Amino acid sequence: MMNNFEIFNETDEKIDIEEEKKIIEFALKHENLTNVTFNVIFVDSEKIKELNKDYRKIDRETDVISFALEDGEANINFEFGRLLGDIYICVPKMKAQAKEYGHSVAREMGFLTVHGLLHLLGYDHMNKEEEKVMFTKQEEILDAYGLKR
Repeated sequence: MMNNFEIFNETDEKIDIEEEKKIIEFALKHENLTNVTFNVIFVDSEKIKELNKDYRKIDRETDVISFALEDGEANINFEFGRLLGDIYICVPKMKAQAKEYGHSVAREMGFLTVHGLLHLLGYDHMNKEEEKVMFTKQEEILDAYGLKR
């Protein structure tokens, strides 16, 4: 069995899908994940704002939202493995943040992807302890991949 993920670009913006696949495959291997299924969906500002408002009751654009199917539950296993959920990444916000932080769009895409994936796996940053664990793991994966700050 193997990992299964789909990448969708619902925008008119150009996304380096091959780079995105490499980042995802690296992160999955780094975390020793097998038999997981999830989607990454690239969306525009309007769509992510709508998702944020509908599901988090926050009426503004954000950079990434994860919908974890295992949220608060034990692993959900099917014949094909674990069904993790969906990661939505806002392309305009991703590009603006790359510029703002002075690094490449690839670095920001990697950051948002790994951040979203860790949320699907149950990591969070609601308090200082959780944040330290999640952000350390995030940087570890990105540095190992070669997307240093």
